[in-house]
Amino acid sequence: MPRGRRPGSNERPIETDADKLMHDKLVTRGQGGKEKKGNGPIGFEAKLWAAADALRNNMDAAEYKHVVLGLLFLKYISDAFETKHAELAGKKKEGADPEDPDEYRAVNVFWVPPEARWSCLKSQAPQPTIGRLVDDAMEAIERDNPSLKSVLPKDYARPGLDKQRLAQIINLVSDIDMGGDRARDNLGRVYEYFLSRFADAEGKSGGQFYTPTHVVRVLVEMLAPYKGRVFDPCCGSGGMFVQSEKFIHAHANGNGNGGKAKNEISIYGEESNYTTWRLAKMNLAIRGIDAQIAHGDSFHNDRFPDLKADYVLANPPFNDSDWRGELLKGDKRWVYGQPPAGNANFAWVQDFLWHLAPTGMAGFVLANGSMSSNQSGEGEIRKAIVEADLVDCMVALPGQLFYSTQIPVCLWFLARSKKDARYRGRAGETLFIDARKLGTMTDRVHRELTDDDIAKIAGTYHAWRGDKGAGKYEDVPGFCKSATLADIAKHGNVLTPGRYVGAEAAEDDGEPFDAKMKRLTALLREQQREATKLDAAIAANFKELGYGG
Repeated sequence: MPRGRRPGSNERPIETDADKLMHDKLVTRGQGGKEKKGNGPIGFEAKLWAAADALRNNMDAAEYKHVVLGLLFLKYISDAFETKHAELAGKKKEGADPEDPDEYRAVNVFWVPPEARWSCLKSQAPQPTIGRLVDDAMEAIERDNPSLKSVLPKDYARPGLDKQRLAQIINLVSDIDMGGDRARDNLGRVYEYFLSRFADAEGKSGGQFYTPTHVVRVLVEMLAPYKGRVFDPCCGSGGMFVQSEKFIHAHANGNGNGGKAKNEISIYGEESNYTTWRLAKMNLAIRGIDAQIAHGDSFHNDRFPDLKADYVLANPPFNDSDWRGELLKGDKRWVYGQPPAGNANFAWVQDFLWHLAPTGMAGFVLANGSMSSNQSGEGEIRKAIVEADLVDCMVALPGQLFYSTQIPVCLWFLARSKKDARYRGRAGETLFIDARKLGTMTDRVHRELTDDDIAKIAGTYHAWRGDKGAGKYEDVPGFCKSATLADIAKHGNVLTPGRYVGAEAAEDDGEPFDAKMKRLTALLREQQREATKLDAAIAANFKELGYGG
């Protein structure tokens, strides 16, 4: 008899010990509380992940990802709907209609039909038909909300998905409070946390949909996209846009932009992987971010051919050899040279440049080889970009930052015009930052950049540009150097920061050089005398054993 079913019945599973165990693991109910465990605080996101992952059993992380994230999304939009529904119900005497879809659409809340509301699904969770009910709910939401068409997962009724475990996950998700003023923040935190953990679980393939938050933050903090058009032509799950919104909220006060900043950016994105595109649409929807996210191949089916963005932020696939570059010979975007068919790195660089407005800026992640490679004409393309004075800043990052690769990567920052008001006499110069020594290991194989690390990198860049309040810039041996086009030419247009920043200055211990040399010389002689004694003792021992000379 299957576990969790009543004797003599093949229809209704009963609550199991696993249900209670998963429920008990959620000590806090979505209030952002912390619980001391072991050596440090653990938030409710981590507790929820631990419980959800325990229910995964033998299911592949790539498959389980859509099961859990789809339910989280459904729970959020249902909670947001119920909050608005209760408000409208209290205003019936004023003419409000809680069952009028337009009442919700007017305030950017998704309309949830009765059969898709979380309370309905939770009450039906123990039924063996729960998979079909969830699929029907997803279809109903897509039907009534055109912006979500073809976005939500609808494969919960498949035979391979254990319906008892599905019911347990529904009960688990039910314990997150996503209503009220902090609904978006709570769900957003959980969703982002789950994306990172699924990327970790999937390993290399996880990099297709997730860029570590701390890496995205470096890009965003340096570009500071307060207003204008923001574009990511390979947007993954939309992390660049989420961090841009966070940046604007964090800097909304005291910078002259005020609370209107969020409404002053327009977001555009394109993603070629269909399942990843769906993740991006859901990720942005739960954040309330209005964005135009297209499904397509940016090289061969550019969905925004006429877009000229103020900011491009991206993490394209590294060293992509399967981008079908041979089909795009002579493309109008290849202003600085034909990129090799065997590597898309400089196809991406030129695609980004093509989509920049006259004063636009781009920040993106690339493999380290892009800074120095001379294969298949890449060196000539890089030279042309350097000589056009488009390279604003280069940042070398430490290794082990990504789930998808252990190799170190770099950040490129390009500026269409260094002559505009944002620069203070930096035309003809490029800033090089060597951040390879920064970061903290979070486990045996992963490193993260701390808040201080991010502030150090971004602060150096803003000081170099002469931004207000950023302080005075100075070259720091071993970390940063402002180089001229002539300097770069002397290095064969190689853009590796280590070639420019030099060695870190040795710390002065206060001991005079002459005194230090006399001390070290005396120490060396003492060690040499000790070594001679040891050699004699070893030789004597061998002789006693009959192996002497």
